[in-house]
Amino acid sequence: MRVDLHCHSTASDGTDTPAELVRNAAAAGLDVVALTDHDTTRGYAEAVAALPEGLTLVTGAELSCRVDGVSMHMLAYLFDPEEPALLAERELVRDDRVPRAQSMIAKLNALDVPVTWEHVERIAGGGSVGRPHVASALVELGVVPTVSDAFTEEWLADGGRAYVEKHETDPFEAIRLVKGAGGVCVFAHPAAAKRGRTVPESTIAELAAAGLDGIEVDHMDHDDDARTRLRGLAAELGLLVTGSSDYHGSRKTVALGAYTTHPDVYGEITRRATGAFPVPGTGGA
Repeated sequence: MRVDLHCHSTASDGTDTPAELVRNAAAAGLDVVALTDHDTTRGYAEAVAALPEGLTLVTGAELSCRVDGVSMHMLAYLFDPEEPALLAERELVRDDRVPRAQSMIAKLNALDVPVTWEHVERIAGGGSVGRPHVASALVELGVVPTVSDAFTEEWLADGGRAYVEKHETDPFEAIRLVKGAGGVCVFAHPAAAKRGRTVPESTIAELAAAGLDGIEVDHMDHDDDARTRLRGLAAELGLLVTGSSDYHGSRKTVALGAYTTHPDVYGEITRRATGAFPVPGTGGA
C-alpha cells in the first residue's frame, strides 16, 4: 500500500485542481492520498466527486501556526470540517491572507518589483492566496528563477525584505481545536531549516504532551541526518512517523508518492480519528 498524506490543490497553492490531483495520484500508483490545502477544505467535494476506483481519499488541511515567533504547519487529518470552533479559526487565518498578500506586493513595489495584486490573484485562481502565489509572480516577472529562490531573506522568507506576518494559530490551540473536531494532528516538516527558523525539540516534546499525534519525517526538505534525528525523537516521545510528498503540482519539483507513510501508521491515524472517515474511490467523473 502506497500512502501520501500531504498534497495541495488549486484550493490553496497547488497547480492541480482537486479532481486532477486525485486522478494524478491514481496514475502515480498511490492507494491513499490526503488533500491538505492550507487552512481550507473547499477542495473536498470536487476531489470526492472525481475519486477514481481503487484510490482512497483522506480529507485534511495544513494549518498555519506560530509558536515563540516561529512559523510552523500542522497537518490535521479526518476532522469534522463543519465543527464550529475549528471552522472559525480556519476562516480567521484564511481571511488574513488577502491583506497580507497585498502588503507583500506593496513592499515589493517599494523594491521596484512591478508585481500587481491582479497578477497574484490570477495565479491563485480563486484559491487561498499565499506566499507561493507571490513567489510564482516573481518567477513570471523574471525576478527569480524558481519559486524556491523567492523564499530567501532577499524576498519572501520569514524576516525577508518583502515578508509580512499573518494571523497564525498557536499550535497548542490548534491541537485542542483539531482534537475537538475529531481529528488527528501531525507536525509538518519540523526540521525544514531552509524555510527559516525551526521549532526546538523541547517544544515538540511539549506539543506531544498536549496531544500531538505525529511528526512528518520523510520529506523533501529533510536530509538523512534530520530524518534519523526525528525518528529518534518520535520514538522517545511516542509519536507516529509519517512521510509525504508535500506535492504542489508544477509549483514544486517533487512528485506524488516521492515520500510515503507506512500502512500501519496510516491505519493508526484512521483508528484515532472520529471526525471523518477516509473516502474510498468508486470511479469518479
